[in-house]
Amino acid sequence: MPSAKKKTTTANASPERRRELLNTAAEVFAAQGYNATTVRRIADEAGMLAGSLYYHFDSKESMLDEILSTFLTELWDGYDAVLAAGLGPRETIEALVTESFREIDRHRAAVAIYQKEARHLSAQPRFRYLVDSQQKFEKAWLGTLERGVADGVFRADLDIRLTYRFVRDTVWIAASWYRPGGGHSPEEIARQYLSMVLDGIALSA
Repeated sequence: MPSAKKKTTTANASPERRRELLNTAAEVFAAQGYNATTVRRIADEAGMLAGSLYYHFDSKESMLDEILSTFLTELWDGYDAVLAAGLGPRETIEALVTESFREIDRHRAAVAIYQKEARHLSAQPRFRYLVDSQQKFEKAWLGTLERGVADGVFRADLDIRLTYRFVRDTVWIAASWYRPGGGHSPEEIARQYLSMVLDGIALSA
């Protein structure tokens, strides 16, 4: 996937302050939706004047772009490492699921935004990388499942595409209820999830 490119902004402020503002914007976008969110609302949540926010970002579109591109860049850093590791099909699925839950832990609001907004945003040239990422995502998961069937690791009667959609949707929907710092770590949630999913698709010993 083309690495989600970083956009230029008007800011010379500290990276920490910009991250704080992006985190605030992400939470507002996730809760209210992108179109319904105003720059003034983000500024109010950040405890600053709307005009002051433009010192850091030239538009709310730029903020959304950086939120999504940062999330996807980190996601693919993790996924690419998994896919390059030469693991077996089952181990690859386990590692991809675990990495997905780690990304939900790090970027819960961005995941929620992606789920709600990606379809209509991807029609805009600025957000074309969302389409590229989705295509790469699908290829990685379908390819791993197909390899598992071919290797006799997963059931021969497995509907690959249906399984892919099930795994994808049930992992990422966790962004709607997961809260960082809760009772379970992302790795613990991934283990519980995998124990349920893989018992359904792995061959019995």
